[in-house]
Amino acid sequence: MADAKVIPFDDDRSRGGAGQRASRRRAAGSRRAGNEPAVVGEVQPLPARASDQDDEPVTRDEQPPQPRQDGVSGGGDSGQGGLERRLASGLAFLRRRLTGDYEVDDFGYDAELTDQVLMSVLRPLYEKYFRVDVKGVENIPDKGGALIVANHSGTLPLDGLMMQVAVHDRHPAGRHLRLLAADLVFVLPVVNELARKLGHTLACAEDAERLLAQGELVGVMPEGFKGIGKPFSERYKLQRFGRGGFVSTALREGAPIIPCSIVGAEEIYPMIGNARTLARLLGFPYFPLTPTFPWLGPLGAVPLPTKWTIQFGEPIRTDGHPPEAAEDPMLMFNLTDQVREQIQHTLYKLLVQRRSVFF
Repeated sequence: MADAKVIPFDDDRSRGGAGQRASRRRAAGSRRAGNEPAVVGEVQPLPARASDQDDEPVTRDEQPPQPRQDGVSGGGDSGQGGLERRLASGLAFLRRRLTGDYEVDDFGYDAELTDQVLMSVLRPLYEKYFRVDVKGVENIPDKGGALIVANHSGTLPLDGLMMQVAVHDRHPAGRHLRLLAADLVFVLPVVNELARKLGHTLACAEDAERLLAQGELVGVMPEGFKGIGKPFSERYKLQRFGRGGFVSTALREGAPIIPCSIVGAEEIYPMIGNARTLARLLGFPYFPLTPTFPWLGPLGAVPLPTKWTIQFGEPIRTDGHPPEAAEDPMLMFNLTDQVREQIQHTLYKLLVQRRSVFF
């Protein structure tokens, strides 16, 4: 018996081979008539419906291999690529820190360390612990110098740090807030270095004017220790705003003054007493006594997880006044009183809207 002959699947003598070849020739001819190159093995789309005229048929053969977004070719998933990018970025950051290849301005502000490390440390406290709501951030200019004036409270100055994170994270331009801090901050070890790296500087007119002249966003809390060290019974009642030095600084530079009201900080350490004798021995302006501190030791220093709201008010312009207006005591008094009243009014409004201290 003769050997059976195996016919390949694509042989001319295979079943339907002539019909398939004719179909391919007709398809190729129609493509050439339309000046389109014939593609062997191309999948022919079904006739388009009227509603699908704008949809281009896409086949596997027509899609070139797309490079991965992380620049790494080959297999693996995007999570692995993201990890590699973060690792490379972290190593580059460490290399710059070890070699000294980074910039620090005249005030000691380290922008790279603030962005990549210090803000990352403060952000969980801002987002998860105090769950800060921010309002009116559009009142902060995108560029140029401006002075943000806020109330001060909370026994420890955490409100200033949370305001700094709010401006950095919520403002469309990602601006940095340069806070004016008290002398005590710059005599404490470790705290001094961290404050300088974050962009804080001494609360004096000279430093504030230099920063505003450079187009920086400057933050000041005129209540000072009177604000953060007041008893819990006086919460959300603004203390005296000093002699209005911040208004004089803004007038000299023609910078707008932006009132800021912070609700929630008053309750993190309810101050029910003040050990004045111990405070004098330690060189502190006050020594707080709260329901948990110092009775519970270090555990008593953990702040209560209150719900915060930070609202930036409409700017008060100062560029319409002549330069000599900075020496006018009546004008300074009026502007200081205007800023203080706007902050206090907003505090009362936010307190009325607040449903709970913690939620």
